Amino acid sequence: MPAHRGGPDESETVSHDALQPDQVTALRREVEARLDAMVADLTTYASLETPSDDVDLLEAGLRWIETWLGETVGPPAERRVHVVEGYGDTVTLDYPSPSGSAEWVSALCHYDTVWSEGTLAGWPVTVEGDRMTGPGVFDMKSGLIQLGNALAIGDRLGLPRPNVRLLLNGDEEVGSIASREAIEREVGRGGAVFVFESAADGAVKTARKGVGIFEVEAFGVEVHAGLHPRSGASAVDEIARVVLALHAAADVEAGTSLNVGVLQGGTRTNVKAGYARAMVDVRVTSSTEAERIERVFAGLAAHDPAATLKVTGGWNRPPMERSVATGALYERAARVATSLGFELREVSVGGASDGNFAAALGLAVLDGVGGVGGGAHARHEWISVHGMVERTEFVSALFADLA
Repeated sequence: MPAHRGGPDESETVSHDALQPDQVTALRREVEARLDAMVADLTTYASLETPSDDVDLLEAGLRWIETWLGETVGPPAERRVHVVEGYGDTVTLDYPSPSGSAEWVSALCHYDTVWSEGTLAGWPVTVEGDRMTGPGVFDMKSGLIQLGNALAIGDRLGLPRPNVRLLLNGDEEVGSIASREAIEREVGRGGAVFVFESAADGAVKTARKGVGIFEVEAFGVEVHAGLHPRSGASAVDEIARVVLALHAAADVEAGTSLNVGVLQGGTRTNVKAGYARAMVDVRVTSSTEAERIERVFAGLAAHDPAATLKVTGGWNRPPMERSVATGALYERAARVATSLGFELREVSVGGASDGNFAAALGLAVLDGVGGVGGGAHARHEWISVHGMVERTEFVSALFADLA
């Protein structure tokens, strides 16, 4: 299929509601009628533990997802699998437009979570009023349940929608190391990209920081610290200077942070350290800042001529900058939300997602269209049950608008 860069027409300024009032009413009625089933499906899904580092559990979770999608949306027209040993499979499912639209969109959903096997024993999935909690319900299993229902309900009502390319990723929480190649290849086929990660206090995400993971190693010369205070070279002294230099390179106003989160070195108090290392997390909002930080790492040098430094690592995800195309896609989505009776806000966040890869390719990206709630990566993560209705309805209406 021909590549279609970006998303909606950036020059578009006039909004034409894709759905008539009676269609909106029918859509809302259908979504509300499906709510109990959606909650039950999410309960089942979240009760399948899918930690990023357990391939067997990931395989079982993926098997459930594909079975559920087949029963809910229908069989995909095409299925493509990207396999890397030691990681969960990356699966792409194509759902052609029943309305004959020529447009394509990509929907990114990761099925791995940060929660280890056994977490459910002390924290089962529960629903109390409007609040549903459990491992992965917010980040990001609710997003997939909402997407599947949005497609199924829209198709059942005969609403138009684009062709949908659904990517299921099993290693997002550990940096999408195995899946990045497949993600870039699939989204590169064209069309706007929607990331069904959780919302940020209800807002969608139009910009994210780029993430770098670097390691600085210092190699010194060990001697007896008391007998030979002028000899040798301390790796701990070198790594301490590195920490100060890196933290000084942060620019909070520009959105750049550097954090030495792990620091190790030395063997005995009376021995000048022969080895030390620092693990560094870096966040940047722009490619310009990323280049500046690269120069900072490249410029690190040992203070003592007898010591040496070694820098390894690099950028895990490029910055997701708010491009003109992404801004136009957000404005279009905001108009759809207004037609449904709610305000759709946008935010920039410090965390990264697979949307960063798509944005770096020049595509329009709308992130955070998944669950509404809070507590990502926290033992109290939760979603709003009513929020599932709003977001499912919104995705169906937005896809109709894009078609």
